[in-house]
Amino acid sequence: MKPAQRLLPIVLVSLLAACTTQPTTVPTRAPTVTPPSLSPASLPQPAPTVTPPVTPIGTTDVWDKLRNSFAMPDCDADPQIMVWAHRFTKDPQKFEAAMNNALPQVAYVQQVAEKYNVAGEFVLLPWVESQFRPVPGHRNLPAGMWQIVPSTAHVIGLHVDRGYDGRLDTSASTDGVMRMLHDYYNELHDWRLVDYAYNRGEYAMRQLVKQHGIPPQEPAIPRLLVPRITREHLTKLLAISCVVRDPSRFHVELSTLPADQHLETVEVTQGVTMSGAANNSGMTTDSLKRLNPAVLGDKVDANTTGYLLMPHRNAEQLRNTRQAANDQQMTASTPMSSDPPAPTVSADETANTQENHTPAASHRVRTHTVRSGESLWQIARSYSVSVSTLQRLNHLHGKELKPGQVLKLDAP
Repeated sequence: MKPAQRLLPIVLVSLLAACTTQPTTVPTRAPTVTPPSLSPASLPQPAPTVTPPVTPIGTTDVWDKLRNSFAMPDCDADPQIMVWAHRFTKDPQKFEAAMNNALPQVAYVQQVAEKYNVAGEFVLLPWVESQFRPVPGHRNLPAGMWQIVPSTAHVIGLHVDRGYDGRLDTSASTDGVMRMLHDYYNELHDWRLVDYAYNRGEYAMRQLVKQHGIPPQEPAIPRLLVPRITREHLTKLLAISCVVRDPSRFHVELSTLPADQHLETVEVTQGVTMSGAANNSGMTTDSLKRLNPAVLGDKVDANTTGYLLMPHRNAEQLRNTRQAANDQQMTASTPMSSDPPAPTVSADETANTQENHTPAASHRVRTHTVRSGESLWQIARSYSVSVSTLQRLNHLHGKELKPGQVLKLDAP
């Protein structure tokens, strides 16, 4: 072949590449996600805690933070995305009211997604599943705003019994789901496939990727052999994300959330009731129960949950009320005897102090030394204790496990 003939294909390829319109990209919040090319990336391993407390910091608009964390195709990537976006917003006032009602949960989920480096679109996954409503579970049906089935609840360490359903626990379920989505991405390397896996199952997607490889960037909705409902699930997720990207395009407005209304967890101790906690935090009992639907009665079992979710301003009031009650009790008990003061209790526990005066029989406390790579859920399962119990006994809320760390498995 002559030199000029060898150069001709190279020149043609260069000219075609120069004329091709590059896809629009959306900035991401972390360098580990590269939208929208969806190429494999190595994400940092998340902390192995299950229910981290979230404390609001600043007044940064929730929606701006969410848009900056999007990592999947945008509104115009597929005609069906716009079809569903218009369906969601066909009644703008109704849509705005529903989204405003869900905004505290949206803000909370966004912070947990950020912790696990999960693409921002998945913050809106509960909208697709339930519109952020705590759907109660019946028999083997899905439950909670994430619509978690019992088998998945077991895998991600959510406890379910007569008085508590972890699938309805916003904090515990969100942490478990985000950790699971993070793991899916590490294996599938494509956020679109992560959504497919959430709807269809991890094993099914693993097999499809093994057979056909990671799908190309286009079409935006991958043409894999999955049920129609699975493709539609991803389309809906991209559609609600589209509305958040450009609400004016759909004639809707998204409210902002003041910093003192951001949700956070407050540790509770034995003897707490929902009505007592509500009274001491300046909330109505109904309002507190709406934020904590996992607690199925009035009594909060500290061995199962260990915390309540409430707005920051109410959490601060509850802490201040408890501290005042503790200070008052310490002051009253000090001049009465030279004996060491009795353990203090919160205002919610005062009614139960008579039951708790009898000390428990002493016994040897079991411990476990953390090994590299172990999660709190694995340790809890090995010793048949709840994750919340380990967190409470070892003051682990929001803290990472470290190899060599010694954990108490029983109360003294």
